[in-house]
Amino acid sequence: MDPHLLRTYVTVVRLASFSAAARELGYTQSAVSQHIAALELDLGAPLLTRRPVAPTPAGDRLLEHAGPLLLRLDAARADVARLAGTPAQGLTLVTTPTALGPRALGALPATGLALSVVGRDEVLTAVATGTADLGLVDGLAAPSDPLSLPDVAPLTAHGVDEELVAVLLPTGHPLARRTGLRLGDLADARWIDAPDASLPLDQLRTANGGGAFRPALGYTGTDLRTLTALTAAGHGLALLPLSTATGIPGTVSLPLTSPRLVHRTELLYTGTPTGAAAVMARRLLTLTR
Repeated sequence: MDPHLLRTYVTVVRLASFSAAARELGYTQSAVSQHIAALELDLGAPLLTRRPVAPTPAGDRLLEHAGPLLLRLDAARADVARLAGTPAQGLTLVTTPTALGPRALGALPATGLALSVVGRDEVLTAVATGTADLGLVDGLAAPSDPLSLPDVAPLTAHGVDEELVAVLLPTGHPLARRTGLRLGDLADARWIDAPDASLPLDQLRTANGGGAFRPALGYTGTDLRTLTALTAAGHGLALLPLSTATGIPGTVSLPLTSPRLVHRTELLYTGTPTGAAAVMARRLLTLTR
């Protein structure tokens, strides 16, 4: 498949419009239509309905492959460009909000840092495509086990921190007087679904071997203060690293006692870090030992 045609197809589906895709890609609408027709001819199947513009079953299946394929191509281009280019003087770091713990903060350079707090998938994409020099990503894991990350590019991952996991509850919650909580007892509790600000609910289901873990409220953002304020107001529970969940007004943080899980943070990069990225990586890995 021609990646240019594939990129056009993904853009048309995302915008649900041939004309909008043409404007974004800098093509004429006729050229976009020709791209889609050529891709359908190549694959021998209709990929889009035209009114409304929506993927067919074959188009939906192609979308499952298209994102990883295009990301892999972008990662390859960035990797080659990185080898051929001059090392950057500063450092670009992307991180999830709960990955930037005390250890990572202690390894940050004093100057020349550009820091972005984003969602977990965006960390992987930014590092794979060269938008960021380093990434910090976190999640639930058994002690000393690596995170389960999607294979988006040849990324190197090093564990740099592990700490206890805590359930954040409002002070008036019926369970707030306990000394610890078991995850299995919380499967039917009211949860806040904040996949980019707290530990995602799908990770809770996996760790518990199932269970509902139904969201009472969905929050699409990375601001921890908003998340903890929602918990304090009684809108649902959140699972956070213990250091993050401690000392928040209107809440109680209780350690998770079962199953035996930790909040794990990993450092991500491609190739061999140079310049300021190499300095921070060495500093962070030294602090880990």
